[in-house]
Amino acid sequence: MLRWRGLADDAPDWNRTVVTIGVFDGVHRGHRALIEAAVRESAALLPVPHPSGDGAPPVVVVTFDPHPAAVLHPESAPDRLTTLDHRAVLLEALAADGLTVDGLCTLPFTPELARLSPEDFVRTVLVEHLRAAAVVVGENFRFGHKAEGDVELLRRLGAEQGFEVRTVPLLTDEAGTVSSSRIRADVTEGEVERAATALGRPHRVEGVVVRGDQRGRELGFPTANLSSPAFTSVPEDGVYAGWLVRDPARHAGDREVPLPAAISIGTNPTFAGERARRVEAYILDFDEDIYDERVAVDFAARLRPTVAFSSVDALITQMNADVARVRELLLGG
Repeated sequence: MLRWRGLADDAPDWNRTVVTIGVFDGVHRGHRALIEAAVRESAALLPVPHPSGDGAPPVVVVTFDPHPAAVLHPESAPDRLTTLDHRAVLLEALAADGLTVDGLCTLPFTPELARLSPEDFVRTVLVEHLRAAAVVVGENFRFGHKAEGDVELLRRLGAEQGFEVRTVPLLTDEAGTVSSSRIRADVTEGEVERAATALGRPHRVEGVVVRGDQRGRELGFPTANLSSPAFTSVPEDGVYAGWLVRDPARHAGDREVPLPAAISIGTNPTFAGERARRVEAYILDFDEDIYDERVAVDFAARLRPTVAFSSVDALITQMNADVARVRELLLGG
């Protein structure tokens, strides 16, 4: 999958493309439905020159960075379910299921971009830059200055500019519409299993392993302390079962086997004076130095809330029980 940022001169010189547009934060099951529709649309169109040689127009995902709300409403901007690199890895991994995304175009969301009228957005981005033969969007898609453009306007502009428009119904399940905002709410509440159902995989937090106060090592449970980017969607304080992945930006097919871990989120209230909220992972049966490595933790299940213990011995007893539970859940005993 080719990646480029902005309306760059080094973007691939493709004749016509099939485009789908959105933030794609989380690349959840609803996003996958959009990409499935774009791949079907590509296969249905007349052959055009294509780098893979199969004759179908390339499928291009257009995303935005930062999240539009971070520019338009910074005081209420949502946390991110996925970094931009993780989004790219997830989109690329869809090829294993026959859903090949050929290009990822990241548009920097700036005040200037936000001021583009719907007509100017279509002309500049979809027609002149991407040469869209078809555009696939969700049925609630809005675009242009103050979200003035809707699907009906996009269809009219497509008829004028020479591209088709296909809409995809919003994906729903027993909990309602699958959306990034709903998944963020689940993560915030610590409902990581419910979030995983909507995502189609466990929720992930990425970061660099930094040195902490060595408290875990003193207790016999050395942990990897993650320093995560700002605006990362971190689950509610508590102890979780999950997996640690080293070098998560590698191509999906090249990754190591994830390492089972007990993950703690919170301020460690047993020890007075500790106020910093941390994401720490104790990796089972592991004793390597991974300081300064970029890693990710995937959340499988929430075990319990964070609580203050009456003594260090009581804390150690509970930590042993937590690790035993993680071993049972993830490894079967």
